[in-house]
Amino acid sequence: MAGVLWLFWKELVRFSKVAFQTVMAPIITSLLFLVVFSHVLEGRVTVYEGVSYTEFLVPGLIMMSVIQNGFANSSSSLIQSKITGNLVFVLITPISYFEFFVAYVAASIVRGLMVGAGILLVALILVDVPVHSLTVIVTFALLASAILGALGIIAAIWADRYDQMAAFQNFIIMPLSFLSGVFYSIHSLPSFWQTLSQFNPFFYMIDGFRYGFFGVSDVPITTSLSICLIALTLLSSLTLVILKSGYKLRA
Repeated sequence: MAGVLWLFWKELVRFSKVAFQTVMAPIITSLLFLVVFSHVLEGRVTVYEGVSYTEFLVPGLIMMSVIQNGFANSSSSLIQSKITGNLVFVLITPISYFEFFVAYVAASIVRGLMVGAGILLVALILVDVPVHSLTVIVTFALLASAILGALGIIAAIWADRYDQMAAFQNFIIMPLSFLSGVFYSIHSLPSFWQTLSQFNPFFYMIDGFRYGFFGVSDVPITTSLSICLIALTLLSSLTLVILKSGYKLRA
């Protein structure tokens, strides 16, 4: 475990040194979304009975930030190491591809949870958010950050330049996270868009996470949990296969 702990610690130190950018900036951005949308739509939109729009908005914003930062942590670290050439110093160490995977994903989980916890703590000052099941909340936060951590590794291995990495985030991660029910219930959409939304895996992460707060959701909690577990299994398996092959990592 020494290799895993060393690489994990290196990743923690890396994003901690620029904590204002990696942790504080996402918290501030999410709170701005909360203030603006709640000011405009509070009292005009009701999603769940007995739940104000501001309360409804908080879990979605938290999970959206967890998703985006879980992806950003592993992808930005690995693409920087590839382009600067210092990835070789990690590859020559006696660390297996599985340990490599565990360390990067674990660091992504930590960053995602730190950002999510920060948003929740500040949001509680502005709005009283109920908690239906802490176990469900933690489970979906862990699953989402792990899934996006694995996806970040895949994206960084595929990308050869920063602009390719930025395109992956801007044209895939951002749209899927924004169009996953963060600001609305899919039941408020026309039937075509409701059906299309159910093909978005990020929707199930947010919907399951929101269930942990309110005890209600757009789809059954078991469905969301099953899809998240399947997504984690498939992405983790694919990531391990790519790492084992050395694709775009070894010259």
